[in-house]
Amino acid sequence: MTATDLGLPVPGGLDLVPHTDETQKAKEYKSDQEVRWCPGCGDYVVLNTVQSFLPTLGLKRENIVFVSGIGCSSRFPYYLNTYGMHSIHGRAPAIATGLATTRPDLSVWVVTGDGDALSIGGNHLIHALRRNVNIKILLFNNRIYGLTKGQYSPTSGQGMVTKSTPMGSVDTPFNPVSLALGAEATFVGRALDSDKAGLTEVLTAAAQHRGSAVVEIYQNCPIFNDGAFDVLKDKDEAATRLIPLRAGEPIRFGPEQEFGVTTTGWGGFEVGKVSEIGEDNVIVHDPGITDTAYAFALSRLGDQNLNHTPTGIFRQVARPTYDDQARAQVEDARTAKAPNLQSLLTGKDTWTVIA
Repeated sequence: MTATDLGLPVPGGLDLVPHTDETQKAKEYKSDQEVRWCPGCGDYVVLNTVQSFLPTLGLKRENIVFVSGIGCSSRFPYYLNTYGMHSIHGRAPAIATGLATTRPDLSVWVVTGDGDALSIGGNHLIHALRRNVNIKILLFNNRIYGLTKGQYSPTSGQGMVTKSTPMGSVDTPFNPVSLALGAEATFVGRALDSDKAGLTEVLTAAAQHRGSAVVEIYQNCPIFNDGAFDVLKDKDEAATRLIPLRAGEPIRFGPEQEFGVTTTGWGGFEVGKVSEIGEDNVIVHDPGITDTAYAFALSRLGDQNLNHTPTGIFRQVARPTYDDQARAQVEDARTAKAPNLQSLLTGKDTWTVIA
């Protein structure tokens, strides 16, 4: 059954949120709070990008809300002149779900980190995604616990030496993009903290998407995991490692676009020289493919050493949202289209109350 079948709206992600005719500027989204992160933290760059990007949406600031959990990135709501909530560890998606369901006039954003989202908050994250709640999740990934001073996180690489793994981590790290796709997220993207243009492009698409949207942001922690993504920011290294995903274009990269992505014999993807695999065998990117296997295969091109790292939008598909359908059920109940409370109480099911 589709949203149309239920008589539900199926617009873009922002169409239910009140817009403003006033021209807005980035400074209007800066709060009066002193920004307090460690010098050199990637959070500064992301904050600046978000403050510059939000005015382009044309939304009223009072109809935008940022919800965060616990961690360095979770200070975000303090620094934005919108509504916001600094909530509890890992539970931001649950609180955001309640907001999105009861207030369709809000643009709801979650700011979380790799520890907050993928450890204690793992269940909340995957269920928000499978339900396709109309929220946008910014997942800051610095591959370390920063706020609690340098313990390994669910995305730390195997062998990583930290305060909690003095002999090196033996855990297999999560790939957040793969995890989100496994949970059937309808929008999944990735960007670098230092790539303002690329991050803005993905954020804009996420904001316009109706349903759950996850954007993994590689973010540097200069104190406890400095330089984790330097190979993706070095001009020469980045040319042979970063794989930009652009809808409708062949997936090619390299200083002279000499590398391309093609299929393997078992249905996955691999990287090869275009001169060897042939122009016609290079995959043309389509984030609108319904089957998650396509985007998942792209997400598996990379490894913890960042040898091949796709960035951009992996998946962008339409599916009825949890909040639209929940509101439709409430309306059905209100108009007696569904069983009312009295019929449930007087039905055949019985309850025994023990004092």
